[in-house]
Amino acid sequence: MSTATTTDTRTPASHVADSHDVIRVHGARENNLSDVSVELPKRRLTVFTGVSGSGKSSLVFGTIAAESQRLINETYSAFVQGFMPTMARPDVDVLEGLTTAIIVDQERMGADPRSTVGTATDANAMLRILFSRLGKPHIGSPQAFSFNVASISGAGAVTVERGGQKVKERRSFSITGGMCPRCEGRGSVNDIDLTQVYDESKSLNEGAITIPGYTMDGWYGRIFRGCGFFDPDKPIRKFTKRQLHDLLYKEPTKIKVDGINLTYEGLIPRIQKSMLSKDVDSLQSHIRAFVERAVTFTTCPDCDGTRLSEEARSSKIKGVNIADACAMQISDLADWVRGLDEPSVAPLLGKLQHTLDSFVEIGLGYLSLDRSSGTLSGGEAQRTKMIRHLGSSLTDVTYVFDEPTTGMHPHDIQRMNNLLLRLRDKGNTVLVVEHEPETIAIADHVVDLGPLAGTEGGEVVFEGTVEGLRASGTLTGRHLDDRARLKPSVRTPSGALEVRGASAHNLRHVDVDIPLGVLVVVTGVAGSGKSSLLHGSVAGREGVVAVDQTPIRGSRRSNPATYTGLLDPIRKAFAKANNVKPALFSANSEGACPNCNGAGVVYTDLAMMAGVATTCEECEGRRFQASVLEYKLGGRDISEVLAMSVAEAEEFFAEGAARTPAAHKILRRLADVGLGYLRLGQPLTTLSGGERQRLKLAIHMAEEGGVYVLDEPTTGLHLADVEQLLGLLDHLVDSGKSVIVIEHHQAVMAHADWIIDVGPGAGHDGGRIVFEGTPADLVADRSTLTGEHLAAYVEG
Repeated sequence: MSTATTTDTRTPASHVADSHDVIRVHGARENNLSDVSVELPKRRLTVFTGVSGSGKSSLVFGTIAAESQRLINETYSAFVQGFMPTMARPDVDVLEGLTTAIIVDQERMGADPRSTVGTATDANAMLRILFSRLGKPHIGSPQAFSFNVASISGAGAVTVERGGQKVKERRSFSITGGMCPRCEGRGSVNDIDLTQVYDESKSLNEGAITIPGYTMDGWYGRIFRGCGFFDPDKPIRKFTKRQLHDLLYKEPTKIKVDGINLTYEGLIPRIQKSMLSKDVDSLQSHIRAFVERAVTFTTCPDCDGTRLSEEARSSKIKGVNIADACAMQISDLADWVRGLDEPSVAPLLGKLQHTLDSFVEIGLGYLSLDRSSGTLSGGEAQRTKMIRHLGSSLTDVTYVFDEPTTGMHPHDIQRMNNLLLRLRDKGNTVLVVEHEPETIAIADHVVDLGPLAGTEGGEVVFEGTVEGLRASGTLTGRHLDDRARLKPSVRTPSGALEVRGASAHNLRHVDVDIPLGVLVVVTGVAGSGKSSLLHGSVAGREGVVAVDQTPIRGSRRSNPATYTGLLDPIRKAFAKANNVKPALFSANSEGACPNCNGAGVVYTDLAMMAGVATTCEECEGRRFQASVLEYKLGGRDISEVLAMSVAEAEEFFAEGAARTPAAHKILRRLADVGLGYLRLGQPLTTLSGGERQRLKLAIHMAEEGGVYVLDEPTTGLHLADVEQLLGLLDHLVDSGKSVIVIEHHQAVMAHADWIIDVGPGAGHDGGRIVFEGTPADLVADRSTLTGEHLAAYVEG
């Protein structure tokens, strides 16, 4: 039952005494929370459970952690706050007993091409200091080993005082950085296909430039027509060498057009600055398509991908330069640092050793410091963020974790549990959102939210001990001790997909035949080579649909209807029924409320204070003009349809006046992946990680392909939802598809027709096939870590 209905009978005096030992939340209403009230014990480990979408993240991250961070930000001066992101106060009546919150979530680390595992932690900085002190030959300060600092020299005037008078002197200066001058510290160079940049048979005014956004009726057209470097009416193939050079490569040059001072720059350097300096995956889809079509990235020949200058690579410690050190597997690097005995830098060596050992302890010893941070999975990113907190001396801090066991093999979960308990035992409050039974089991206190998801969730259905949860009868309590059984019989393959000589990353020239027409599960510890095998050797083949873990992107205007393409057939159905334009039924186009521009809320900027969002008085949050809402389909206006859940909309568009087969098909797929409770117009920013993963899966199910590759589809799934996922996988296989799943969840392993286990360990200790066969054979064999844990699971 919800503690929101419990009467507080304590006296005011006892209330004050207890407030130091609990975090009190009363009347929380963020997202789908319905006046939730809880009291969380401090300096204890509290686990929040419940189905995906039940309100766990809204309570822990959106309410408790968000308010803690907002209050800390308010302690800074107004000037400093002006440079910080503004945060609105969560919708909650009372929040007491908060301490400093440190959020360790699954948000991907910055995908900037210059960001690596080493730069994202303190490891690279410490290595640079180490090489600047011990490296031979000595080449300079730590920045001489940084691939983010260029070497520059020049001269300038400085004012000095001499004989009581100020005089100007010209002095030279130089900065020695470690950046490779050829690739500018990126490790790769690009080659641009000019046929994808312009059509030489056309003039500029005829639309010769084919780069997205470079139209002649916009700002660029004004610059090209007024620069005077070439004739915009002449076909590009008739340009002189000089004119073509100016179009493509001219350095930034000041020009004046229509009395306005502007800067002209050639197309190639402009493309490199605006598009190629960013992570490709972060670009808008049409720009990303252009980059993938027009640009070829290759390893820099000057630095061999190390990003460092020749001088930086020339300085060595015991025959190892800093590029070699960063390329080592971290577990090996830790051993190398352990072998350095130099009293002059003993404190630095001790700190570096602790950081590297923390990587190993947390199960990431298989990474290397030069690994791009944007390539880490959500689970790897979260554990990397944990590194800096493991040696912290801070106590009475609230640590907030979002499913910290994501991406972990059962063998590694106990290691994560020990780290969580260590943080608690140092006197900290640890709050964990989690589905994994092994982690729920170590909780001092459990808060179970539900009973279901979306509008049917948002309540505290149980609060107490793990044993109390087992006996509570809630959905989580009933499924906490679930154990899968091995299937009595497995399907017969219809063929095989051959992989020969796979050697991506740590794979050791792997040969394997992956059965087709059945459910194949690829297992192994994190870093063993599972993803390298499938994404490197299978995903790119014709007829293969791969659903990886890259996060979906979307603003607060994006929602399931826009993201899945569902809104298009809905708009067309409304337009046809009312004989008007489809654009009227888009809150991002002609139908938008003019007062809030279709956002539904009006944002008031209060400068250095948190901005305030208030419901638009004009449309009352419906996002559309009043005239648009007069048009109906099946008796409902567009705002009412977007307020429907997937399940309601599926029924609505199935028959009658609103029958829309194209919309119904998409809704059916959303329901199949367990998202029937989502509202069509719900902002993507309010979806949990598990919901976003399944939203991607629903979209990919529409693609034509005979083979599906899924990367940990149980991520963010409640115990009760795993069964529904298994039903979906069975449905795909029974409909003639081949399904290959990378997975750690033992219930999925037990349900497989065939298991391929990669290992035996991670990094250079993995990369081999250690088992191929049925789940029953793996359990009987017990020759691998996966086999041991699966046997314990099905027999437990």
